[in-house]
Amino acid sequence: MSGTLNKVMLIGHLGDEVKMHYFEGGGCVGRFPLATNETYVSKQTNERVTNTDWHNIVVRNKAAEICEKYLTKGDKVYVEGRIKTRKWQDESGIDRYSTEIQVSDFTFLSTKRDPEAAPTTPAAQQQAPKPDTQKQTPSASSEDDLPF
Repeated sequence: MSGTLNKVMLIGHLGDEVKMHYFEGGGCVGRFPLATNETYVSKQTNERVTNTDWHNIVVRNKAAEICEKYLTKGDKVYVEGRIKTRKWQDESGIDRYSTEIQVSDFTFLSTKRDPEAAPTTPAAQQQAPKPDTQKQTPSASSEDDLPF
């Protein structure tokens, strides 16, 4: 195989809010940490062990603005992109490296819990009913009592 591939797919939780940086030309970059977990049972102690890896996520332009608007700390998200390692020198002249995930595609996986973020179409409301409507018995509700 003569080609190469640099592709990353992660599902994890935001460790912080999206930090935005805007440029003079109108572009922007959003950055946030993403935590992924590995859980297993230790054979020596028979206890559940969880290891967390942190990834530096970078999104650009419109995607960054969407992430800033809708993602908050703790939200679950799928990101797809490529690994990029940057090199720079700190104030004392020492070479430093940073490995980032340059995002090309993403999907929000967390559901919002506030009622304003609930779906507004009748079909969507039937798929995800509100908790108080689930407790009603079929004989107690009629079509005239529907909230839409």
